Amino acid sequence: MRRIALRIAYDGTGHAGWQTQVNGCGIQDRVQAAVAAIAQHPVDVVCAGRTDAGVHALGQITHFDTYAQRPLQAWVRGVNACLAQGNKGAGAIVVREAVEVDPAFHARFSAVARGYYYLIHQSPVEHPLWRGRAAWTHRRLDARSMREAGGMLIGSHDFSAFRSAQCQARSPCRRIDQLDLLALDALIVVQVRANAFLHHMVRNIVGALVAIGAGLHPPAQMRAWLVSRDRSSSPATFAAEGLYFAGALYPQQDRPASWAACSGLSPLQELLPGLTPPLA
Repeated sequence: MRRIALRIAYDGTGHAGWQTQVNGCGIQDRVQAAVAAIAQHPVDVVCAGRTDAGVHALGQITHFDTYAQRPLQAWVRGVNACLAQGNKGAGAIVVREAVEVDPAFHARFSAVARGYYYLIHQSPVEHPLWRGRAAWTHRRLDARSMREAGGMLIGSHDFSAFRSAQCQARSPCRRIDQLDLLALDALIVVQVRANAFLHHMVRNIVGALVAIGAGLHPPAQMRAWLVSRDRSSSPATFAAEGLYFAGALYPQQDRPASWAACSGLSPLQELLPGLTPPLA
């Protein structure tokens, strides 16, 4: 039995999210079907971080076990050919890289951190070419205030105030190691890395940052929301379409030497060149 890890990118538009669905419309369903077609037996594909409907991925890390003896390129080109055939109008799913890993490697449980990017486009009128690729706000946001507020979330905290009611995590405590904000003309990029995330945690944090950036609350309100541990007191969840799963971080001993592209989070430069709509 071999364990194969894949780095997958996908456009979440039109998909029901990563998790397998009863009607087979989850991204996991499509990936499993494509991998099984190449392996010639059923497989169970496990991911590093489950994404919601409409959320994208630059470097989703997955693994599966197989008896099949295939060259690694078969798990890239062959699986991609099957994915292309199965596309029914939803966003594309592409395997970027495949590598054989130690049987002890686990895409989810071996990860020590995960990262996301969130894109916000500021414009009085929504630009149609940003739809599905970035969240939109008609307000001009104060990036400095948002950056100050985001800094208050660094460290280990109870993030109940930014946790969805449907979250099934046993504990609301998480550790945010990085929360940066980059302003590029009318585009704002939020970069966040944590040991793990609660359901809707990033989107809820972005909703709070946008409320502060719009001048509806001072930056200090972020700390008040955090310590309240009350989801009902903090701003609404922001759109799924601006969220990108950047990847996962693994201990050095769990990373194959050949897996250079998967040794960390996908760089922001991998995302921005593909975003061709104007920034104004």
